[in-house]
Amino acid sequence: MTPELHRPVRTARIGPDGFALRVEASPAECAALAERMLIPAVHALTCAFHLRREGDGVIAAQGHLHAEVVQTCVVSAEDFDVTVDEPFAVRFVPAGEESDDPDPEADDEIPYEGDVLDLGEAAAEQLGLALDPYPRLPGAVPPEPDPEADPHPFAPLAARRKPH
Repeated sequence: MTPELHRPVRTARIGPDGFALRVEASPAECAALAERMLIPAVHALTCAFHLRREGDGVIAAQGHLHAEVVQTCVVSAEDFDVTVDEPFAVRFVPAGEESDDPDPEADDEIPYEGDVLDLGEAAAEQLGLALDPYPRLPGAVPPEPDPEADPHPFAPLAARRKPH
């Protein structure tokens, strides 16, 4: 299955000075990414990559992700605009040669098959990592509890329970 944002690049294009490429999502790709990320919208996504060889098929990538998205506030359930703007570093490694090192400070590894890297999928993965899993609209305040409400959500069921 082809990912929502597919930008294949042959490793042969990466010369001794590296290789730079910019990925930009089309409106249809943005809509598909929003669906994948389970957010209301992705208005725009661009990702700049600079690739360089490290040896043994490993390609280091420095990148910068910029996206304009809409997320839903976990407090108020209102949709609001969010700008994602952050640098990242990843390593493309031949499939099956990923490191077993659990070091959280190490660059993420993205396996690839043959001689093709998918920079679009790498950009989509970075967006997924950059999104706040609990987005909160600035100034959003949790609703005050209703003092007239039952103190426990199962209180109505307890009242219906038959005595033994």
